Amino acid sequence: MPRLDTVSVVKNAEVKRLDSSQIQIMGILNITPDSFSDGGNFLSAGSPDINRVIETAQEMVSDGATMIDVGGESTRPGADAVEESEELERVVPVIEALHKAISVPISIDTSKAGVMLAAVKSGARFINDVRALQAEGALECASKLGVPVCLMHMQGEPRSMQHKPEYVDVVQDVKSFLLERARDCEAAGIPRSHIVIDPGIGFGKSLEQNLSLLKHLSELVSSGLPVLVGVSRKSMIGAILDEPVDKRLYGSLALATAACLAGASIIRVHDVEATRDAVKVTEALMHAK
Repeated sequence: MPRLDTVSVVKNAEVKRLDSSQIQIMGILNITPDSFSDGGNFLSAGSPDINRVIETAQEMVSDGATMIDVGGESTRPGADAVEESEELERVVPVIEALHKAISVPISIDTSKAGVMLAAVKSGARFINDVRALQAEGALECASKLGVPVCLMHMQGEPRSMQHKPEYVDVVQDVKSFLLERARDCEAAGIPRSHIVIDPGIGFGKSLEQNLSLLKHLSELVSSGLPVLVGVSRKSMIGAILDEPVDKRLYGSLALATAACLAGASIIRVHDVEATRDAVKVTEALMHAK
């Protein structure tokens, strides 16, 4: 499995490290009113509910999360764009509080250079960008910040990405895009060892295209770059099972297990405890003689 360089978080003069030898579980914390699954859970009168955020993040860490991904702008299909100032108001107080309250690395889920900068200054140690550092100033900013980055593939924009997405060959098209962005990152000064790639399940892909990407995930893994997969509670599971968001746990675990078997390095999830158990069993199988 490709390895990501150790991510360090300095807290009270003690260095907390991410064990890059195991599959990582990234817990999701969306500080938004409109994310498809947990929208509104951590906002009170438009401001972050810091106590609830800390309690939830600590529970996720206790359950097995090795990273916490904080986002302040929903990127679900049809989501409206958020101004940078509003995104900053949502995520900066949360990251500052979590930096003091938890012992695992904090990831910032954003595409905006200004948010990346403020988040890292506040304690974030990983950038997770659905636009693969293509927004104005994002690539230069990420390079200067010196933290690992995740580059995700998305066809189109959230407001329109699910309107008849088309590919010549979805697996090769996505792979080519991600490897090109990785080369651009290296040219900008980001070490290859700090680059993670994400096929962007559900971001401008039909059900069949999503399934094809997951079935052939090893194509991305073969690039030598660590692969992040986010399938938790997504609409493709709802389409297969005909179940609402709150009844997609088992489908999420099935896809997470398949991703691990294919070589994924990071699994991004809402349901940390259940995913932890699935990953542990999967790793035991993978390491069996």
